[in-house]
Amino acid sequence: MAVRACGLIIYRRLQSAPSSKVTDGIEYLLLQTSYGTHHWTPPKGHVDPGEDDLQTAFRETQEEAGLQASQLTLIEGYKKELHYAVRGKPKTVIYWLAEMKDCNTEIKLSEEHQAFQWLKLEDACKFAEYEDMQATLKEVHQFLCSKE
Repeated sequence: MAVRACGLIIYRRLQSAPSSKVTDGIEYLLLQTSYGTHHWTPPKGHVDPGEDDLQTAFRETQEEAGLQASQLTLIEGYKKELHYAVRGKPKTVIYWLAEMKDCNTEIKLSEEHQAFQWLKLEDACKFAEYEDMQATLKEVHQFLCSKE
């Protein structure tokens, strides 16, 4: 049985983006784990018994980044499922896409993370070491560009 986790890829739009393309003002939230290799990832975590996947994504986002569901807008039409192995065991992670309603909302980290950054796509891909996460961030960006 694969371990199952769910999370949100969270982005904000900077109002002061000087260029004409709205997507240039997009930044993604990544959290740095305080355990293991201190990798960078969107907020995510394991599904609790009796919880559905989306509930898990919102609960984990609240626990790990201090963001309430009411502070986010879930973006319709985007859902990504990643499959990979962790210590030889299969893992499935499902991400939804959410936009910050107020780009100045404070992030409050749990003890699971030691740092956070708002990053433009190129930097977010550098911080997210795993190829599938990099590909997902690029896919999200294309998705957002296509909605402009």
